[in-house]
Formats: sequence, structure tokens, C-alpha cells
Amino acid sequence: MANGESIRRRRECIACGYRFTSYERIEEKPFMVVKRDGRRQPFDRSKLEKGIERALEKRPISPSMIESFVNEVEDEAIMRGRTTREISTAALGELVLEHLYSVDKVAYIRFASVYKHFENLDEFINEVNTLGRVKSE
Repeated sequence: MANGESIRRRRECIACGYRFTSYERIEEKPFMVVKRDGRRQPFDRSKLEKGIERALEKRPISPSMIESFVNEVEDEAIMRGRTTREISTAALGELVLEHLYSVDKVAYIRFASVYKHFENLDEFINEVNTLGRVKSE
């Protein structure tokens, strides 16, 4: 309890005068992720990291850059959900896509293909074409 995790207080019972020590701990509400079906789960950094690493697999991005990338996305997600202490999976996915777009277009397409649940090849080609149009503008 010495690592700043709790506050030690000396107290006195007003009825009998007995003195005692109590310890108070701050209990933070966990940051939650709201799934598409409405379920809520605690935010899991390792899931975020795994998805980003998979998208960036075999791309010319160093592990330290990936770590920094994950930190940026996590920090921004927490900032966006600071009042409610939660973020939707849709908002989190869009946040990852925004960051991936600026880092690596191939990783962006990889992540988008899983995140956006493309139903057929045409949807995938549309996304690639959109990416190409945005780049040429």
C-alpha cells in the first residue's frame, strides 16, 4: 500500500474515542469498448496491438514505430471517450484507419478489408480506387 495506491488516514470514533487507521483506495471505472451488438467489454490494448501488427505485418515499419503508433491510437481513443469512459468499436476502427492511412496505404487496405467486412471483390476494389483518387488529388 506504500506505492501511492492508497491514502492512509488516522481516525477517531466520536462515540468512544478509539483511534484507528483506515486506508482509502481510488477505484477507477475501467475504459470500455462498446461492441456493435451493444455489449461492453473492458478496453484491451493487446487486441488493438494485435490488429495493428497484423495490418503492418511484413511492411517496412519498425517495432518501435508500431509501439508508438499503438500508443497514439490508445491515447486518442481514451481522450475521445474521456467523459463517458467508453468508445465504440466503430469509432476505434475509424481511428486506427485514420492513423494507418498516414503511415502505410497497404496496411490501411489490409485493416479496412477486415474492419469494413467487405462482402465481395467490388467493395474491395472500390476502397482501393477511393484510396487512389484521394492520393492523386
